[in-house]
Order: sequence, then C-alpha cells, then structure tokens
Amino acid sequence: MAVTLPAALLAPYERFTLYNSPYPAHDRGCAVDLYPAAAIAAHPGGRTPAPSPVAGEVLDTRSVAAPSRPYAADRDHLVLVDVERPAPVAGLVARLLHVEPSVAPGDRVDVGDAVGTLVRSGYFAPWVPDHVHLGFREPGADPYRAAGSLRLEPGVDVEPLAWDGTGEVVASDDSYAVLDSPAHPAPGDRWVGVGAAVGAGATVGSGASAGADAGADADPATAVLDGGLPHYAGGGLLGADAPDGPVSLAGHRVGVAAGRDAAWDDVAVRANGRPVTGLSLFCARDAGFGAKLVGEGLDLAVGERVAVSIVPAGEGTGSRAPVTDG
Repeated sequence: MAVTLPAALLAPYERFTLYNSPYPAHDRGCAVDLYPAAAIAAHPGGRTPAPSPVAGEVLDTRSVAAPSRPYAADRDHLVLVDVERPAPVAGLVARLLHVEPSVAPGDRVDVGDAVGTLVRSGYFAPWVPDHVHLGFREPGADPYRAAGSLRLEPGVDVEPLAWDGTGEVVASDDSYAVLDSPAHPAPGDRWVGVGAAVGAGATVGSGASAGADAGADADPATAVLDGGLPHYAGGGLLGADAPDGPVSLAGHRVGVAAGRDAAWDDVAVRANGRPVTGLSLFCARDAGFGAKLVGEGLDLAVGERVAVSIVPAGEGTGSRAPVTDG
C-alpha cells in the first residue's frame, strides 16, 4: 500500500525529502522529512514552531533518548495523531518526530497548527535544518516501532532542473555550502529538485570535469534525484516514471535505478578537486534552493566558484558520513 502526500499536507513546508536519511524508517521512501521556512532560515541555531502536516486527534506523546552530539539536544520526541484530514491519509496514524510537543493526548490539531517546537536532534547531521519527520501506520499496527511505516508517494508535481555541476556559493558554514545553481525558476510557485538522467544504455549530460559519460544511444528520462549522495546507501527518483537503468547526475554516472529506488555506485564527490562528504538532494519551492554540498569541516566561502565532480571512490579521499539524519 502506498500513501499519497497531497498538496494540502505539504503546504506548511518549503522543502521535503523521502530518501535523504540513513535510517530504516526512510527505506524505499516510507517516511518524509518536512522543512518549514522558519527552520530553514534559523539553521544552524534557533528554535522554531513545528506546524502539523495533518488534522486529527493526538493519541500519545513520548520522549526518547537521542545520540549525544555537541550541537544537539539529548532527547527526541514522538507525537502520534489519529488522522482525519487531508483525505488521502484520513484513517491512518501519523508519526511525527523531532518535535517537543505542546499538545497532549486528546487534543485536536489542524493542518498548520503548531504541535510544539522543532528539536535539533542528535539524529541529525550538522548540515541538516530542523524538520518534522512524518510516517504513517495503518490502524492496529505498532506505531512506536521505528520501521514499518507505509510507502509514500508525493501527490504534487516535482520539476527536475538541469544542472551542469557548477555554481557560486551563496550560503555556507563549516558543514555545508549552497550553490546558486540550479536556480528555482519560480520560487513559491512549484516544487523542484536537482534533475538526474535515467535510462537504458548510457547517460548524457555536461559534467563539471573530465570523466563524465559521453552520451547515449537513446535519450534518457529525467527525474528529481532525492537522497544523500553518496554518504547514504541510496536514494530515490521523483517526479517521473523513470525506467530502470543507470542514473547520471551532471553527466556523471552515480548509480542504478530499480523502480523509484536508486542504489549508488561506489563514488566520491569533489568540489574544486577537494573531497566533500557528498550532495544533499531534496525537493523545494523556496528561493534559497540550489545544489547543496555537505561535510564536516567544509571550507567553501560565499562568492567562491565551484565545480563539482563525481569520481570512482578510489580516486577520492572522502568517506561515508556517520549515521545521522538528512
């Protein structure tokens, strides 16, 4: 059973991702992380309200221990809601994580109502803004287990944007750098993401460095690439019914698609020839969208021009990230 995420559910948020996490709850896109505008703007500090993605009755709240990290809280939280709206998810139980609740069992919430304050959880990598983690269970299923949520399908169009692997840094700190490319063509109007080529045979594109795939016998499909490349085990392809086969980003082969899911090749990401942890890939509708490079101790300054290359892992010195969210 797949659950559709309607536009009304996504309305309180500016970004979402189904695959950009190493945790089992996100396997095969069975959970979605939802990023409100205030939390994106406040990153990496500041506490902001957590808008509810659903309407219904609060069933329970729980507090759990979180991994110890110097930048994060040592407790995380779970809020369970018996969903009444939006219609595609009515009758299911919603699991909201990373929210310190201001609600209690028996309270009623509507879409967009604050259910508490977002928590900077120890489950997050340092480059991850605060967000609401959302999954759905059928009535009668154990809502407390980390795994077991239903597979999700975005109920909105997501436009893949072409990217040649280059750009100028417009925002950065020591764990991330956001480029000005690919730029959102109409911020606030629709959802977009970094586009990937998918298809049988070979991939096409104009890579940022030598070594990109040269071409293909047939034009590939294009879809939005979602996930942590390559620091998490795999990702997903959204916005198109892409065929199975090789996946290419900015002209470089990065993995293989099977249905909507993608398994990464053993590759490494470099920025101006220097190794970084990887690319954080997601869907967005805000003006701040652009390719996002991530890694601890990242040294990319605002205004710097960047060329991204994706090479076999043996040619780079980067390593996979620790197990942290987003």
